[in-house]
Amino acid sequence: MDTVHKIGRRKTAVARIYLSEGKGNITVNKKDYKDYFTTGTLQYKVQQPLMLTENLTSYDIKVNVYGGGVTGQAEAIRLAITRALVSINEEHKAVLKPEGLLTRDPRMVERKKFGQKKARKKFQFSKR
Repeated sequence: MDTVHKIGRRKTAVARIYLSEGKGNITVNKKDYKDYFTTGTLQYKVQQPLMLTENLTSYDIKVNVYGGGVTGQAEAIRLAITRALVSINEEHKAVLKPEGLLTRDPRMVERKKFGQKKARKKFQFSKR
């Protein structure tokens, strides 16, 4: 099997993954993913597509991720891994699609408007 290269995005985070045959090592920005993502929730998000397709120890994954926060990065990695698994074996699509892992989350931060405090919040009105 050749190395599979896929991209995943979430908010402003972009993850590029290189998936190849291996023992189940996941490296994120030259660190082990358990050192990069310290909470169990984020580690689970990264592993989720591999667990659902029962491939936890089948592939080595090298990840370059930048932009956004840790949650956005974890979800970007999850999308990239899902896309790579589907490109290797189309049968995985039947398992991953119902979980919503193949859909790119389109929600982005709304821009701040002038004359307002934030995107939707207004300045406090005072009568004096």
